[in-house]
Amino acid sequence: MLPVIVYATYVAFLAVTFVQVTIVSVDIDSHHSYATITDKADTLPDANTGRNLENYMANKYEINDLGKEESWRLFRIIGELVEGFDTLSGIEPAVTIYGSARTQPGEADYEKAREIAYLLGKQGFSIVTGGGPGLMEAANKGAMEAGVKSVGLNIELPSEQSPNAYADISMTFHHFFVRKLMLVKYATAFIIMPGGLGTLDELTEVLNLIQCGKTKPFPVILVDSAFWQGLLEWLEKNSLGRKYISEPDMKLLRLCDKPSEVVDIVGSWYLREAIVGRQAIV
Repeated sequence: MLPVIVYATYVAFLAVTFVQVTIVSVDIDSHHSYATITDKADTLPDANTGRNLENYMANKYEINDLGKEESWRLFRIIGELVEGFDTLSGIEPAVTIYGSARTQPGEADYEKAREIAYLLGKQGFSIVTGGGPGLMEAANKGAMEAGVKSVGLNIELPSEQSPNAYADISMTFHHFFVRKLMLVKYATAFIIMPGGLGTLDELTEVLNLIQCGKTKPFPVILVDSAFWQGLLEWLEKNSLGRKYISEPDMKLLRLCDKPSEVVDIVGSWYLREAIVGRQAIV
């Protein structure tokens, strides 16, 4: 009986310590970095006008502002990882869908993303998105209509990105890399709808992870051949043409225009690990 009491006391001590450290970490996040920046702002001249950069430097740039005190941030990172693993455990099989946050309901891409998510949901796949508006919202809506788990993994941004209303499992992350890990970890396939810098970032990152053997291989499906044509031509002519990448690196990159094509590629890979469909770079 005594060992059990000792163990329980030890666990309680660790829990209390973790809470205390997290509070300190949040306090450092919210106060220290801002003070450091604004203290230095008056000494930085504007190259064009000679005026100080106080307004500009008052912004907090998380990566640039890391200091020795930021070792406490590790506890916040650990907390996000633990919460992510606990919350998302059991959502497999799942498909992650990316795309622009700026697409409006009723637009063609919005309806296509909703239909793709709906059809995949009817095949039993949970749908995971970045949790925001636009094509993320459309995919979560399709998943909800199909009656499967609809997961939205949001991110804190300087310009607030509100979670959409169609995710029944919703999380908001502070750190981009933790969110990216969760978006990749549970995926059977990646579906990349038209989008901007964030979409391009996720596309190249997952291709790199597969290339380097850091995640299990799975199809990466580009939707809308007309939208992606310019990028694919550039990759083929420059990156592949100069041998900065190899043909096997692009083997799992597929190109689709119809929702049914997307479903066929995902289903074939999940059931037989057979890659079908149009290769994006031949």
